[in-house]
Amino acid sequence: MSQDDLDFSSDTSAPAHPAVLDALARANHAMAASYGSDPLTAELQSLICEIFETDVAIFPVVSGTASNALALSLLANPMESILCHDEAHIARDERGAPEFFSAGAKLSLLAGSDGKIAPETLETACSTINRAFVHETPPAALSLTNLTECGTAYTQDEIRTLCEIAKRHDLATHLDGARLANALAHTGASLADMTWRAGIDVLSLGLTKTGAMSCEIICLFGECRDRLDELRARAKRAGHMPPKMRFISAQGLALLSDGLWLELAGNANDVAQALAGKLVASGEAQIQYPVEGNEVFARLSDDLLGKLQGKGLKAYPWPGGATRFVCNWSLRAATFDRIKL
Repeated sequence: MSQDDLDFSSDTSAPAHPAVLDALARANHAMAASYGSDPLTAELQSLICEIFETDVAIFPVVSGTASNALALSLLANPMESILCHDEAHIARDERGAPEFFSAGAKLSLLAGSDGKIAPETLETACSTINRAFVHETPPAALSLTNLTECGTAYTQDEIRTLCEIAKRHDLATHLDGARLANALAHTGASLADMTWRAGIDVLSLGLTKTGAMSCEIICLFGECRDRLDELRARAKRAGHMPPKMRFISAQGLALLSDGLWLELAGNANDVAQALAGKLVASGEAQIQYPVEGNEVFARLSDDLLGKLQGKGLKAYPWPGGATRFVCNWSLRAATFDRIKL
């Protein structure tokens, strides 16, 4: 057993998939137009339209924070707010980037068990909106996260229900899909059904956590497609218009072609299930949230935690007393047959 077998620090710590490295090498063989005017980015655009089963406008960037913040800057102005879960990545882990990129839009936080916003919670928040009241910061958008920050997966019906509430109250909708592949692998939903068909206007499609070196794709659906030029201008002003965008697009092509990204996400999910089973079987761990993706949140006894740390465990302590284990595409479920707890 290698040290990497017990590295559950993050899926961003994992190596890039060999197909990604091969694609990068192929993209490096000749001159190509810059800033997204290259053939690979055009090919990625066509592929994404195909797999989403609709016309999509795209803009690749290098980080999830840039993807979320730029996407949300299209949906809310400085005098408006964005509704999101109080544990959402945009609220907890992005150092105010959504507020900064939108020039001041406020994040309004909603509570909810297992990292999810309940329909009744959203309805209550929306029912009190009074855009004519000068002291209020009215919401302009709803941002959802799938997988959630608790590792749970919204179903397509849950997404649709929340989007219907949002649309009824004239809110735009954004989906943080940093681990969307894991949610799709768990639920079996199609990419289209989980996003635009459910009512999502803008998607931050994450591939870095699923085998890319650095590839996130902002996807604009429906009427939002007409705002691509504005998105490009915002990205340029923020320093997020990659000159050699072909290298980001090459990664997207490698993973999205032939469903590789879903295969890798499914494997990571299987590893998480095997790990959760191993921890529960030890009698010294309690699983805090349903395991519906590639993350396991477990409360460990001091003895078990110390034993695993002695074997080289890398995993983050989580608020509330749990330990977060993040499983990546390169691990294998059989690994845990060799780990003695």
